[in-house]
Amino acid sequence: MRARPTADKRRKEKERQDRAKDKAEKREQRKVEKGSEEPRDPEIDPDIAGIVPGPQPLPYDVYE
Repeated sequence: MRARPTADKRRKEKERQDRAKDKAEKREQRKVEKGSEEPRDPEIDPDIAGIVPGPQPLPYDVYE
């Protein structure tokens, strides 16, 4: 015997609300974590920070 459609609907709506609540909590947590990061220096491009110009060291010893 199957549950009534109304009970199924109620259960699905409760699950949807729970998922929405979890997502909202995660979103809030990310917002808090993002706000606590150190501010970046606007003059330093994070994509190229730490790159040294010139020849790069070899990843292994070629002459051995």
